[in-house]
Amino acid sequence: MRYPRRGQIFGAAWLLAATAAFAHHSFTMFDSTRETVLAGTVKELQWTNPHCFIQLLVPEAGTTSEWSIEMASPLHLVRRGWTPGLIKAGDKVTIVVHPMRDGSTGGAFVRGTGADGRALGEGAQR
Repeated sequence: MRYPRRGQIFGAAWLLAATAAFAHHSFTMFDSTRETVLAGTVKELQWTNPHCFIQLLVPEAGTTSEWSIEMASPLHLVRRGWTPGLIKAGDKVTIVVHPMRDGSTGGAFVRGTGADGRALGEGAQR
């Protein structure tokens, strides 16, 4: 019992760190009750922590909009069959997302297929 405070300080620090880690994983900005189908051209696959993103160019009503599609972490994606080169800029894909609640051009990845009709990874990424 020489250093009882050390254990208390360590425990408090661990609890605070764990709380912060869980707090950033909120998906409340996405409407999980709706799905939107996007057919477009990959601008970029951002293979980064803590989440990967697909930037997708989607033609709509005579113009093109850029959608930012949030995915899981690289580790989770690898476990589901993804690799950094699975899709590349210029690839044609169809992706289903849970859209943003505020109507902006973004969403959470649900599933997708390449131009050949094959599933991207194993589907749902969360």
